[in-house]
Amino acid sequence: MPDMTPSSEPNSEPLLDVAGLQVRYPGHDHPAVHEVAFTLRPGETLALVGASGSGKSVTARAMLQLDPGAQYAGSIRFAGEELLQVGERRLRQIRGEGIGMVFQEPLSALNPLHTVGQQIGETLVLHRGLAGGALRDAVVALLHKVHLADAERFVGAYPHQLSGGQRQRVLIAMAMACAPRLLIADEPTTALDAHLRVQILQFLKGLAVSEGLALLLISHDLALVRGFADRVAVMSEGRIVETGAPATVLAAPSHPATRALLAVREARLAPPLALEHDVSLRVSNVSCVYRQRASVFGKVRTITALAPADFELARGETLGIVGESGSGKTTLALSILRLVREASCEISLGQGEHQVRFDALAGARLRAARSRMQLVLQDPFSALSPRMTVAEIVEEGLLVHKPELSAAARHARVIAVLAEVGLGTEVLNRYPHAFSGGQRQRIAIARALILHPEVLILDEPTSALDAHIGLQVLKLLAELQRNHGLSYLLITHDLTVIRALAHNVMVLQHGEVVERGSVETVFSSPEHAYTRQLLAASSYLPAAA
Repeated sequence: MPDMTPSSEPNSEPLLDVAGLQVRYPGHDHPAVHEVAFTLRPGETLALVGASGSGKSVTARAMLQLDPGAQYAGSIRFAGEELLQVGERRLRQIRGEGIGMVFQEPLSALNPLHTVGQQIGETLVLHRGLAGGALRDAVVALLHKVHLADAERFVGAYPHQLSGGQRQRVLIAMAMACAPRLLIADEPTTALDAHLRVQILQFLKGLAVSEGLALLLISHDLALVRGFADRVAVMSEGRIVETGAPATVLAAPSHPATRALLAVREARLAPPLALEHDVSLRVSNVSCVYRQRASVFGKVRTITALAPADFELARGETLGIVGESGSGKTTLALSILRLVREASCEISLGQGEHQVRFDALAGARLRAARSRMQLVLQDPFSALSPRMTVAEIVEEGLLVHKPELSAAARHARVIAVLAEVGLGTEVLNRYPHAFSGGQRQRIAIARALILHPEVLILDEPTSALDAHIGLQVLKLLAELQRNHGLSYLLITHDLTVIRALAHNVMVLQHGEVVERGSVETVFSSPEHAYTRQLLAASSYLPAAA
């Protein structure tokens, strides 16, 4: 990793000085943030780390007073000016010109109806009064600054046409548009793969050093920020409970909340495999090739999204499929479920008299067989219909696959499966928006479990959750696997999830399997350079490995 020593002098005056900060919301008995204090100097990076609900994002938003109705007390001094006493007009000036903010989820933080150029340009119009060619030139320069090649093309692109890493760089360009002195990055690497996470953090740290920016980095991953932060402050229940150099805090954490954050990365939850076990799923020659024509009369070219691969999944086994974005992980899952026309494979589901050739089925027989192999999707926020109650969401599969059941029998099954995932009858008539991310994922798991499947395909089941809540979901999945002998095909870019839940792992790069083996073997003695790169990016190997 390149040298990224902060450019500020140890005795320089703080750019940001927070003292006794308290944030309270109307109707709540206790403050969301209480007696928070820290300083931040130019060129320095401070990481605020904590579990979901610890107050770290509330603290970050308090710097710009972004939460309507929030009541603030204490002091937030920026460049000597008390932000809690300035008027709204002055605060609007500081937002963007003095302090820039990179928000958590790039897909929802960007307007899907406006181009990249329009969204970056909006800040320049409001704060700099730019227009016409000068505005376009400034937007292109910002895109170059965040290392987006072919910047002219990105000016007219829409968010859905960009990858996760590209969208995150666009958000950084928006935050940097007016050359702020303080940059706040709120979970800037959520849902990105390990390689992209390191790239984004290296880029942010590089900006802080080269331009003398103060960087406030919000994260739930203490180990991830250790190579990028100069200091770390751990938050729990609205308070800062531990501070220090990242290496010191990692080596000897003093507070239970800090130890809990580190324990997430070391968790090993996979139930032991039985010595004698049946094969739940056998996949042969799974592949996916797209054919693309450059123009009406142009030559057809083939794009191999997934090269031929074989594997077996035993009863009670979790096979982890890992790789960076675009490696073919989700294509593999969709191919096995026969949801991609261009895919081909031979699939046997089950054993003995219950065995079916999944690839040979069609129509009603295919729909019936799909009840035995269910899918839990990546984002619990978008995977559940906002117009349906929890009872309707979970019951829907029974209406399709078990129409012979009475309404009373279906209701009893819904209550039973919700209890299995840790939810009570009080949730039945509520809608998804009323729940946290972890609760939504439990509802999604219940929806899949109600059909008593043999195989669950888990596509990034914790990527939209913070580490603490994600660990709760992984513990639930491990318990369900022990109780029901379920087989999991676990698709993820997060090696922490693989370490926790998988028995065996298969590494994909550019659609090809480059390495496979037990989790213990691959993590301790990776053979392929790409696997070593993934492990290093996830802090499981030294960066020089």
